Amino acid sequence: MKRKKAAVNEVFGVAVERGYFAQNPLSGLRWTAPEVPDEVAPDCVPNPAQVARLLAAVRALPGRGPHLYAFFGCMYYAAPRPAEVIHLRKSQCRLPARGWGLLNLKGGVVAAGKEWMDDGAVHEIHSLKRRAAKATRPVPIPPVLVRRLRGHIRNFGVAPDGRLFRNAAGNHIDALAYGITWGRAREAVLTLEEHALELAKRPYDLRHAGISFWLASGVDPAECARRAGQSIQVLFRYYAKFLAEARNHADTLIEDSMRRWEEATDDGDAEGA
Repeated sequence: MKRKKAAVNEVFGVAVERGYFAQNPLSGLRWTAPEVPDEVAPDCVPNPAQVARLLAAVRALPGRGPHLYAFFGCMYYAAPRPAEVIHLRKSQCRLPARGWGLLNLKGGVVAAGKEWMDDGAVHEIHSLKRRAAKATRPVPIPPVLVRRLRGHIRNFGVAPDGRLFRNAAGNHIDALAYGITWGRAREAVLTLEEHALELAKRPYDLRHAGISFWLASGVDPAECARRAGQSIQVLFRYYAKFLAEARNHADTLIEDSMRRWEEATDDGDAEGA
C-alpha cells in the first residue's frame, strides 16, 4: 500500500506540474498503513533436506521441470531474486571444473506489460534493486550449484543473447509458468503437515531459505546482506529469528575462546606458584 500510495502521489505531482490540478489532492491526507509482520516465519522456510526433495521433484516433472531445476537451484544456493535469475547470462557466470564459482549479477527482468512499454515489449530490464544502472553484485556459489549450471548449459545450451533460462519460444521465463511448476513439485513431495505450514509456498521462499541457511551457518550478517543485495537493516528486520540462531552460534564461539584463554591463564598462575 505504501508503494501504491507513493506511485499515485507521483502521478498527481506530475499533474500539478502540467497544470491539470491546482494542488496535489493527496496533500494532507492522513493514512497510516496497517501493521503487518515483517519477519520471515521459520515454519515457512524449508531446511536443506526439504529443499533437496523439492528440487528433485522439479527435475522429475515432465515438460519444463528439468529446465527449471538449475533455475530454482540458483534461487536457493545464491539467493538472488527471481528477476535476477531470469536475467542471468553465461557471461556473468564463473563455473570452474572444481571448487567454488561466482555469479556476477547485473540486473533483473520484470514483466511490465505491453500497455506500459513504449516499444510494446512485455518485459523490461532493470538495474539491480536500489542500485545504480551499471552496478553489479558478485555472489560466490558452492560447487553443487557450479555443477548444476554446467550441466544445464551442457543439456540446454543458452539463448542467443546468452541467457541461461528461457521458455520454449526462447523468451523470458514467466513468473506464472515457473510458479505452476513449483506448485506441482510441492504437491508431489510435501507431507500434509508441511502443506499445512505453507512450507516453501512460493519460489521466493527459496531465497529466504538460502539466506537463513547462511545465517544459521554462522556467516557474518553483513556478508549475508551483501550477497543478498539487501541493507543490513533489512536483513535484521526480516531475518530476526534466524539472526538469533547466528548470535547463539557467535556466543558459543566467544565462550569457547574465552575458556581457552582462561585455561592458559590458570596454567600460567599454577607455574608461577
